[in-house]
Amino acid sequence: MTTSPDSDFHLNRPGALIAALPAVLGFVPEQSLILVTLDRGELGCVMRADLAAVLGPDLEGELAHLAEVATRGAPDAAIAVIVDELGAGCRMCNDDHRFLADALTDALDGQGIELRDIHVVERIAAGARWHCADGCGRGGTVEDPSSSPVAAAAVLDGRRLYRRRSELQDVIAISDADHTAALEVAIVEAMASRAGRPRDDAATREDVEAAMVAASAAARGERPSDADAARLACALRNPHVRDVLYALAVGSKAAQGESLWSTLARSLPSPWRADALVLLAFSAYARGDGPLAGISLDAAIDCDPTHEMARMLDEALQRGMRPEQIRELGLSGFRVAARIGVSLPPRQPFDRRAG
Repeated sequence: MTTSPDSDFHLNRPGALIAALPAVLGFVPEQSLILVTLDRGELGCVMRADLAAVLGPDLEGELAHLAEVATRGAPDAAIAVIVDELGAGCRMCNDDHRFLADALTDALDGQGIELRDIHVVERIAAGARWHCADGCGRGGTVEDPSSSPVAAAAVLDGRRLYRRRSELQDVIAISDADHTAALEVAIVEAMASRAGRPRDDAATREDVEAAMVAASAAARGERPSDADAARLACALRNPHVRDVLYALAVGSKAAQGESLWSTLARSLPSPWRADALVLLAFSAYARGDGPLAGISLDAAIDCDPTHEMARMLDEALQRGMRPEQIRELGLSGFRVAARIGVSLPPRQPFDRRAG
């Protein structure tokens, strides 16, 4: 799920709406059910589910969950898109699409949300044909996704668009399982050596400063040594350290921090990996990259289902909270930093186009 950037296309043009979906999601969806919520006539939240799961034995449960998530943003209405390469042109499959349309309508009605339209398309590409799933008779062609105003906004954001969801998942995937296993041993040893260490302001300051040095090195393409990675993994378990480091996402060195969190997310074992993933998600969310934030939060919750910040950010993303609101959460880090004597990079004004 993600929230969209501001856009100037019209929601009553299905070809334009469908063309915008890859830029909103961050990848080109395939075999998917996509639900677009409408908030006072503008694009709200966009949710995607695997079509196979939705059409599976737990159809009612899947749609009920989708509708429950949709209602958190209190939308006025919704539009759905079925991307079905295997069945878009299949006459017999139309019955499945109509059945899905009826079931989704019922699920949304139960949450007080009107489903205005549900479109079917074989693939999201320029010139692909779309038609309405409920047999209304309307149809047309998909506009060029690369020319969508939302795609242009994403490029200005500095966001990369992926051809498939799996490519986005690869951004945070463990890069070397053997190295990760070796790091687990190093982390356990580091934890043992820190067992008697007090969690006072001096210790927090040292850990934050070590993380900032590592972030600067990561931005230059330097990977932390195993010893440094183990130290960072231990440090990020301290919520006071994390509170300060969230502030990096709203400062002039945000890209440095994100480079480090991305590196650690691809190398640390669970449950330590969850902290790096949440810091990565916060940084991505703060600069308007909902797709990367969402995929990082999913992985963080898999690593540590009890991680409070992961749960809170995931809830915010599902409710469609704007990036500028999330950035406000990072301001507390400046207050903690000032209290413990850490000098952070200056806060940057929010500008989505700054990347």
